[in-house]
Amino acid sequence: MENTTFRPFETNVDRDTALKLLQNAISGADDGELFLERRRSEVLVFDDGRVKTANFDASEGFGLRAVKGEISGYAHATEISEAAMMRAVDTTKLAVGDGGGVLAASPTLTNTRLYTDSDPISGTTFPVKVDTLREIDSFARELDPRIIQVSATIAASHQEIEILRPDGLQVRDVRPMTRVNVSVIVEHNGRRETGTSGGGGRIGLDGLLAPEDWQAKVREALRIALVNLEAVPAPAGVMDIVLGPGWPGILLHEAVGHGLEGDFNRKGSSAFSSLMGKQVAAKGVTVLDDGTIPDRRGSISVDDEGTASRKNTLIEDGVLVGYMQDRQNARLMGVDPTGNGRRESYAHAPMPRMTNTYMQGGDVSPKDILADLKDGIYAVGFGGGQVDITNGKFVFSCTEAYRVENGKVGAPVKGATLIGDGATALQKIRALGNDMSLDPGMGNCGKQGQWVPVGVGQPTVMIGGLTVGGASA
Repeated sequence: MENTTFRPFETNVDRDTALKLLQNAISGADDGELFLERRRSEVLVFDDGRVKTANFDASEGFGLRAVKGEISGYAHATEISEAAMMRAVDTTKLAVGDGGGVLAASPTLTNTRLYTDSDPISGTTFPVKVDTLREIDSFARELDPRIIQVSATIAASHQEIEILRPDGLQVRDVRPMTRVNVSVIVEHNGRRETGTSGGGGRIGLDGLLAPEDWQAKVREALRIALVNLEAVPAPAGVMDIVLGPGWPGILLHEAVGHGLEGDFNRKGSSAFSSLMGKQVAAKGVTVLDDGTIPDRRGSISVDDEGTASRKNTLIEDGVLVGYMQDRQNARLMGVDPTGNGRRESYAHAPMPRMTNTYMQGGDVSPKDILADLKDGIYAVGFGGGQVDITNGKFVFSCTEAYRVENGKVGAPVKGATLIGDGATALQKIRALGNDMSLDPGMGNCGKQGQWVPVGVGQPTVMIGGLTVGGASA
């Protein structure tokens, strides 16, 4: 695939022809669009002193959608051509049936650009990337003799999309994405532990490949590994919890964020259904989903339906005030789209998805919050978790956590899991720190088999009475 600008209406299919096919497909429907995409991605993994993986992937295609009420007809193909679109029209028209729909107005365009449109893959040569991986490996091993294994990853992608709407509106977006991750394994007295650090965003690779950036990631990965090397078995029971700022917002994302997506609430399957305008969190708690933060991993200048990204308040001072919406769910619920219609690729239909979801900070010093923790856990790093959207119940594993007694941070603990439900956890928030921060740029979110990049964030937060699963009662 040539490294040229993606212009499908100049090189693949005539725009007027594509527009007529789209209009035919959605005749009698409420909504629909033609989504065209080209994506290139590259992943390099350096492990155990050598390049273990060097993958390059290129794909392009289109998706054609017709929406009538709650029904969507969707067809996609890897071939962008008039013939392929004609075949797709026959499939999508099945959703329209006898017609009778009222075509929704197209979104209003803006000139906002939240990130560069430069290609991060070709912007840095392959030899420079490999040399940087070797330098990361060498630097890590020289830092501490207890490091026995180093794994480093450089990943970049370049996504170009065109959206054509039935009134002729044409929307274009070019989305870069980069990430550098470092993982180390340390060994001491027969015990092995792992530490991982990384991040990136919708930026070029230049900054991430600068020594001062990746060296900081190596040091952080080593710090976490050494902390876990000294960790003792976690206690178990109901206790107060303090969550650190930034990445621990992943708990908010999973336990609360999904429950605030429009489709779950329209169908009544969310724990937050029918609670609009009600107090769902402690006073002072404000949660937002903001896709307009420049260069962030979860940001989008426009969503995958052509709606401009927005800063949406979901919970304000503890009161539920909004859901995240795509066009279909917004129309069915009688509200405006919020710029949250996202899809993994041209092969997927859009649905309401989070962008950068975070809790606003308060006015309490993090030191004072910890000083008020009499008997509990201070959790600053999280790994995998499971959440039931219908009731918000979650189980999250801590990758870095500490025992706290009488306001003093003690030994690190290993094997701690946090168990609860999002709605109750929100009500039990007792303090919000003045240190709100976003994660370093490494989040991915899965929903109905689709994965999209996201961001999370929060301040230091104290939650009263969560269940901690550990090694002892």
